[in-house]
Amino acid sequence: MKTLSKRLIVDTATPYLYVAIFEGERKLDEYYAEGQNDHSVKLMREIERMFESKKWKVSDLDAIVVGIGPGSYTGLRIGVVIAKMFAWNNKIPLYTVSSLALIASSHDGDDLILAEMDARRGNSFLGLYRNQGEGMVLVDAERHTNLNDYQNSITEPFSTVSSGRPNIVKLLHSDLLVAVEDVHKLSPNYLRPTQAERNLG
Repeated sequence: MKTLSKRLIVDTATPYLYVAIFEGERKLDEYYAEGQNDHSVKLMREIERMFESKKWKVSDLDAIVVGIGPGSYTGLRIGVVIAKMFAWNNKIPLYTVSSLALIASSHDGDDLILAEMDARRGNSFLGLYRNQGEGMVLVDAERHTNLNDYQNSITEPFSTVSSGRPNIVKLLHSDLLVAVEDVHKLSPNYLRPTQAERNLG
């Protein structure tokens, strides 16, 4: 991505709604707050507020970064749908990032970072990361499993992080952003089958 590119970052996969606009690595505005099942309402409101304050239009964007989960099925879809709509209608490059990576990016230090989201029924969505230089790397494949069992399998010092304001600059210095080649084929990463798929299985 261009050094001074204008970017919109959106993540709606967790209980915390995250929206930010960046120019290069400079954060111009940001919203990070726990929602009340109202991400769909607040997402567009915050995007419009930020764009109005900077006199931006969607077509001014050079890139959009969207968290693709895992996370809440309903909340997760909202961010992905908006990002796809903006990208397709305005021919803007679209990038994805794991919502677990967004959580992990909030944590500094040399220990491993276990990003965790409650998946109910005794399980969690988990991703194991490590800070590396100015960026961050994925140490083990993300998974949907029991939190305690996975924690017990980690042999190095680690911190478990369930929420936190994302550090976008850290992600920009990593290889964790993935360019979307076909916007129409982008779908959320649920990391587990939906209830309907389980019923069919």
